[in-house]
Amino acid sequence: MAELSETEGPVDWKERCVALESQLMKFRVQASKIRELLAEKESISHSSIIESETRLYKKCQDLETLIQEKDDIIQNLELQLEEQKQIRIQEAKIIEEKAAKIKEWVTLKLNELELENQNLRLINQNQTEEIRTIQSKLQGYIEFSLTPKHPNSLPGRGTQLASSSYLPPPKLRIPNVFSISVALAKRHLSQPQLSSDRMFGTNRNAISMIRPLRPQETDLDLVDDDSTDILENMDTSCDDGLFSYDSLESPCSDDQETCDVAKKPACSKPPTPPLHRFPSWVNDTAVCDPRVSLSSVASESDYAIPPDAYSTDTEYSQPEQKLPKTCSSSSDNGKNEPLEKSGYLLKMSGKVKTWKRRWFVLKGGELLYYKSPSDVIRKPQGHIELSASCSILRGDNKQTVQLTTEKHTYYLTADSPNILEEWIKVLQNVLRVQAANPLFLQPEGKPTVKGLLTKVKHGYSKRVWCTLIGKTLYYFRSQEDKFPLGQIKLWEANVEEVDRSCDSDEDYEASGRSLLSTHYTIVIHPKDQGPTYLLIGSKHEKDTWLYHLTVAAGSNNVNVGSEFEQLVCKLLNIEGEPSSQIWRHPTLCHSKEGIISPLTTLPSEALQTEAIKLFKTCQLFINAAVDSPAIDYHISLAQSALQICLTHPELQNEICCQLIKQTRRRQPQNQPGPLQGWQLLALCVGLFLPHHPFLWLLRLHLKRNADSRTEFGKYAIYCQRCVERTQQNGDREARPSRMEILSTLLRNPYHHSLPFSIPVHFMNGIYQVVGFDASTTVEEFLNTLNQDTGMRKPTQSGFALFTDDPSGKDLEHCLQGNIKICDIISKWEQASKEQQPGKWEGTRTVRLTYKNRLYFSMQARGETDREKLLLMYQTNDQIINGLFPLNKDLALEMAALLAQVEIGDFERPFSTPAGHVTNQCKTNQTLKQVIEKFYPKRYRDDSSEEQLRQLCQRLSTRWMALRGHSAADCVRIYLTVARKWPFFGAKLFLAKPITPSALGSTFMWLAIHEDGLSILEYNSMVSLSFVLSQLFALQCT
Repeated sequence: MAELSETEGPVDWKERCVALESQLMKFRVQASKIRELLAEKESISHSSIIESETRLYKKCQDLETLIQEKDDIIQNLELQLEEQKQIRIQEAKIIEEKAAKIKEWVTLKLNELELENQNLRLINQNQTEEIRTIQSKLQGYIEFSLTPKHPNSLPGRGTQLASSSYLPPPKLRIPNVFSISVALAKRHLSQPQLSSDRMFGTNRNAISMIRPLRPQETDLDLVDDDSTDILENMDTSCDDGLFSYDSLESPCSDDQETCDVAKKPACSKPPTPPLHRFPSWVNDTAVCDPRVSLSSVASESDYAIPPDAYSTDTEYSQPEQKLPKTCSSSSDNGKNEPLEKSGYLLKMSGKVKTWKRRWFVLKGGELLYYKSPSDVIRKPQGHIELSASCSILRGDNKQTVQLTTEKHTYYLTADSPNILEEWIKVLQNVLRVQAANPLFLQPEGKPTVKGLLTKVKHGYSKRVWCTLIGKTLYYFRSQEDKFPLGQIKLWEANVEEVDRSCDSDEDYEASGRSLLSTHYTIVIHPKDQGPTYLLIGSKHEKDTWLYHLTVAAGSNNVNVGSEFEQLVCKLLNIEGEPSSQIWRHPTLCHSKEGIISPLTTLPSEALQTEAIKLFKTCQLFINAAVDSPAIDYHISLAQSALQICLTHPELQNEICCQLIKQTRRRQPQNQPGPLQGWQLLALCVGLFLPHHPFLWLLRLHLKRNADSRTEFGKYAIYCQRCVERTQQNGDREARPSRMEILSTLLRNPYHHSLPFSIPVHFMNGIYQVVGFDASTTVEEFLNTLNQDTGMRKPTQSGFALFTDDPSGKDLEHCLQGNIKICDIISKWEQASKEQQPGKWEGTRTVRLTYKNRLYFSMQARGETDREKLLLMYQTNDQIINGLFPLNKDLALEMAALLAQVEIGDFERPFSTPAGHVTNQCKTNQTLKQVIEKFYPKRYRDDSSEEQLRQLCQRLSTRWMALRGHSAADCVRIYLTVARKWPFFGAKLFLAKPITPSALGSTFMWLAIHEDGLSILEYNSMVSLSFVLSQLFALQCT
């Protein structure tokens, strides 16, 4: 080795040292880098460990809090369970005490009744022995005292008649021992006393009036004249109006007949004649109806008895009684169906599920309940409103029934199954009548004529509110009553006016009623039923009722009504034959002159005058040329004419007939009338339709003129559409709006299935134009809107349609689904005119907004993208106005999300020398707009310029962080954050205490949400818990 090293030469140790030093420096640099990396790694791992420990600590705390809350809930439930147990134990003790008391009372009562029964047996035995003794003595007395030619009267009352062995037995119709209460005998002043009454050519006393004569049977059938002499001297005296009998007819065999016992004709004073008398249209010798009830002997009215006075119809068999009563009935087609009832039932209470005994009263379609029968004069403890949508189900128990209404379900238990069956039967009758109630049937339920009339049936007169709907006449206690007392089927009934010219006023004044011979009378005689009489005060009203009742009965009588109505009836009889000469009658064709009398029958002279004025208004509308600058003249005429018809429904038939007349010409070939007449007819049938037979005439008139090749024919086709739509959705409530009249006059609506349109605004600032017609409802309008925008139904999405306030106030009005869009526009227009009289020029229009009404968490399932977007903008509106709790940083994050949705990715200004200033100004302008549009007002109002500049910088940073995110992602993040607030979607109202209390005098928020009603602190919007009495002491501002 040494030799080799020597051969290599000398080593330069200096260079070798320098090289080693450089290598050492490199190693040191690498070591320092390694140390830095290790330190960095150590710090990162340390921080991650700290963060994980913090997270774990927070999770541990959350779990402990959750466990503590669950423990509290369990404790509360245990306490509530213990309280319920105590309550049930106390109730069981109370029930046991009551049961013991009842048992004791029943035992005492049974003992008392047993003693009383024994006493009555002894008394009965004694009286039986006395009766036998008296009968034996009486038998011997009769055998020795009676002779064939000189009969004597027997003393005493109610003594038994025994025929002598020397006389043939008379054939008498003798009733059994019977009983009539004093109240029944004294109830009517017009009831005759017990005496002979010369009626129908025979002598009949009060007893024979109770039971009508059998066929071929007289009051008194005797074998010979001797028997007649005997009965004439017999005296069976009794108290006035007081009897005692068991049955009306005694059982008899074929070999034996019974006879009536008449009073002696030698009474000291003749009986008081009844105040009833037969009217002139009834024959005095008519035979009485064999159907006679106890209560129909005496009339409840002092008016004359019609031919069917004696009847078993329960509607008139008893006067109206005061509560409490067990049951009353309403007659329909001869069937007695009880519609009212009262009695005790057990009701399941709401909060604490216990049975409580209550006195229930079913009356007027409502089921009221009280604590006891004596409380019926006070306010009821509650009521159950019965409607056609209610249902009745039997429970598992034979004595329990389940009554389900639109809002609640009630459980009722009767004392026995028989009582429950009675209640179920009455309730089913009420629900059946409710289902057939004409007031719920629209549009078929439109009354043809209505008014206050005097109804007379079976001798009883009553003032009732009558309504003719279709082919049925309904009558109510009053105009406000929704539950009919009864109905009369008019189809194929005989309707005619009764001639009462022979009647005098004195007879009616003596009856004590305000009925005079000047009253007109109409008789309705349905098939297989007794007649009903309607007394009407004026001739105009009588003519109206007579015409409409005759039409409803389907009569072919062409002699009732006006000339126009008689012509229509003739056309109806020939089914509108096109070649008939009736169509050429001047009354049915266009007239340049005015009319001197209405075309239809109207119930008052004032309405007749108004009808003539209405025809002049139609002539002005038709004859004046439509000029765009002066079109307001036609708008005013149309609105005033149709408003009068809406105010007075009796004129609706009249204006339809006038427009049919004015749109027909006689020459040539029944050419259609002026175009403006068709336009007014189109506006009219969009509001309401006439009744039969004028509706038949209108359809036939439109069918004859429908032609898509002419302007007249196009309007006729549009009118046909309007008739179908109005019949489908019912009549309108308001006159046509300015927009509706302008659209009808300036363009032919035939070319559009939905001739009108209006914009609907959304919370994101855009709008959607939606079409509609004269009968479109809000529900149909929203269906069209949801189809166009891809949204769900309002019941699923929670969205609703709102209008602004016509006064300009910051108010919104939610629209119900059954209201018509044209009515909304018209009412808004009228209200705006009233708010600003003289300044309204038609420039303002109603603003429709579609937004969420009240948020429910279940609506989040199946949300569409459009619904989420609109809900986000609606939440932003709450944030801007301070109705949503969030801090400044969260508000900035939410504003950045909205900016990303509306504008897109944030673009930084380019740093080019030429356009740097312009781009920077544009960026700053965009940021300011975003802050003004999406940032809360309360945070930006008091900010300085420097603070706003810093706010824009922070917004740009957060906006930049969202670069690349889609609009759907931002909407999802936004709603996820917003829904973390427990009262998300709630409606907030500013409130303050009315009186000084624990609530203080500061403002607070009243929140209405899906779980109920809550009070929130004004600044933090945190829920506050208060007593209910304090909650109701708030005043909304």
